[in-house]
Amino acid sequence: MADEKNTIPELTLTPSAAQEAVPELTLDPAAQEQPAQEPEKPEVTPVQMDENLLSDAEKQAVAEFSKKIDLTDSQLVLQYGAAAQKNVAGFSENALNSVRTKDLGEVGKSLSDLVVELKDFGEEEEKKGLFGLFKKTGSKLEAMKAQYAKVEANVDKIVRELEQHQVTLLKDVAMFDQMYELNLKYYKELTMYILAGKKRLEEVRATELPALKAKAEATGAQEDAQAYNDLVQMCERFEKKIHDLELTRMISIQMGPQTRLLQNNDTLMVEKIQSSLVNTIPLWKSQMVLALGLEHGRQATAAQSAVTEMTNELLKKNADMLKMGTIATAREAERSVVDIETLQHTNEQLISTLDEVLNIQKEGAAKRKAAEAELGRIEGELKQKLLELRT
Repeated sequence: MADEKNTIPELTLTPSAAQEAVPELTLDPAAQEQPAQEPEKPEVTPVQMDENLLSDAEKQAVAEFSKKIDLTDSQLVLQYGAAAQKNVAGFSENALNSVRTKDLGEVGKSLSDLVVELKDFGEEEEKKGLFGLFKKTGSKLEAMKAQYAKVEANVDKIVRELEQHQVTLLKDVAMFDQMYELNLKYYKELTMYILAGKKRLEEVRATELPALKAKAEATGAQEDAQAYNDLVQMCERFEKKIHDLELTRMISIQMGPQTRLLQNNDTLMVEKIQSSLVNTIPLWKSQMVLALGLEHGRQATAAQSAVTEMTNELLKKNADMLKMGTIATAREAERSVVDIETLQHTNEQLISTLDEVLNIQKEGAAKRKAAEAELGRIEGELKQKLLELRT
């Protein structure tokens, strides 16, 4: 059924709409380019400033005040609404000073430094060996405690700074409430000045100016014409003055939301500081304590593991030494007092000695026989020589 619905053609009672769906063919690419349409701005109804903005008492005050306005008094025209304008200018200056004196950069820097320290908290190179482990365990724990003390000092410093800024910001929030009420008062005051001025200006232009013009035309006197012209000029100046008040009133209107915006920013900052004081910073401290506790547990586990490893190594070494000692003892127990090798060596040396003695004796006998023969020869030669001497 769904496929059948998708294939049903769309019916329309406006043929022109269907024709628009047909693509238009052209040989001029620029013809298809259409300028981008700017989004339509919503129509804004201008706000008409009238006495409906005022209460009945304020309307009566405006009516009574408008009667006191003398447009022939140039000094009055010049100073009209000046007090209200000064109030708005002073209000703007106070708001500017309030924004200019705020500086939370030091707290931001301290928080950044603290984040760096927290990232490096508890990091240290591992050492090998049992004694190195115990040495490293003690030094690392001391290093972590030193780091904890340093970070804790920084946290306490930041807490004090944040508390001071929180107090200042709370005062600013209260001050902005007062400033908003003052601005509302100035806005109302300017509105009443403007309405009273316009009311008086309309009355003068509707009654006094036509009367002066008619009088000047009727008399033809120079002073009457000058009086009419002076009043026209004063009306122009007074109208410009009212326009200036309207500009000041607009500034006052803008200062209302601006004041609330500044107040909202300070309120958000107070909430952020409060969250840091009651949530973030206690969490930092608890995490530091947890890190120390975990390090204690890790060190205890590592020490127990090292002791176990050392015990196993000692048991293995003792077993090996017992085996070697037992085998050596058994071998010594089974060994004769005199080794057969020793007897063989002694016998060989004895036989060799006897052979040497026999050889020496044979050589001595041979030498004695040779000497005996030599002695007989010598004796014969001697006798022969003696006989020759006798003859």
